[in-house]
Amino acid sequence: MEDYNKILESLSIKFTSLRNVKVLQPHKVFNFYDFENTLILVHNGEISTENGQVTAGQGDLMFIPAGKTITISFGKGNFTELQQEKYLVEKNKYVSYTKERVPALNPEGSYSVLSFEAKIFDSVNFYSSLDIPPFLIKERPAIVNLILDTIKEEFTEMPGKERIKKCNTEKIVLDIFRYILDNKIFIEKLATNLNYFKDPRLIDIFNFIKTNLGGDLSNRVLANVANVSEDYVGQYFKSMTGINPQDYIEYQRMEKSVGLLRTTKKSIREIGIEVGYKDTAYFCRRFKMMFGISAGKMRKRESLVRA
Repeated sequence: MEDYNKILESLSIKFTSLRNVKVLQPHKVFNFYDFENTLILVHNGEISTENGQVTAGQGDLMFIPAGKTITISFGKGNFTELQQEKYLVEKNKYVSYTKERVPALNPEGSYSVLSFEAKIFDSVNFYSSLDIPPFLIKERPAIVNLILDTIKEEFTEMPGKERIKKCNTEKIVLDIFRYILDNKIFIEKLATNLNYFKDPRLIDIFNFIKTNLGGDLSNRVLANVANVSEDYVGQYFKSMTGINPQDYIEYQRMEKSVGLLRTTKKSIREIGIEVGYKDTAYFCRRFKMMFGISAGKMRKRESLVRA
């Protein structure tokens, strides 16, 4: 338990967005993916993953860890099947976003979506690092009430709203972890995947990558950071995390590029350079390969969602 406390104390937690959504027509999305953790509270209707393997009904919560690629269905009945790229471009045909302090029920389905970051040492996505699949949270009124309270704060202009949203999100993140422990799910994965955060060399690599995304992050450089040989650093990193360092670096670069698309007016070329891609065309190819959508369309999609 002491190890868990150390990890949880190291978490950097950030509220990103909270949206009330109405389903306009039932749909299934293949290759659904986001860099942020997604927690969905179902007010009415159903949400299912992987052909019904996990189904959330009224009052249930579905948690999708950051970076997980899944198939997800919204609503009941005859689904329109969509690849993620088409869904992102045509999303307003299938869902609408509302600004209601009390989410309305909708026959086709209605739900609230909380997006947040939870990073260990402000570097590594916590729930992604546990390598757990999306899962259902049932009969957890504490989390439901926190989301409902956060909805009220999101759509008010009272002072202190940002602080309350942040505090509520921190409580939600910790209670999701407690839910895992209380229900004894993913316990072996938890024990195994939290172990690597005990190695200070790995933490040094994580921190160096985070602060030098636009620079040289070759294995030679990482080996110097960890004080190991260049031949060994790739093997060491993969043995601890399950992925090779260059794949992890690209993930971090793409994550930051999405953040810059969402929060700045920088050109796609400027963003590519900032995250370590001098060749804009190559950056755009890698971006579309990862997300199934171009950087330009991603920016347009985000501006519509957050308007």
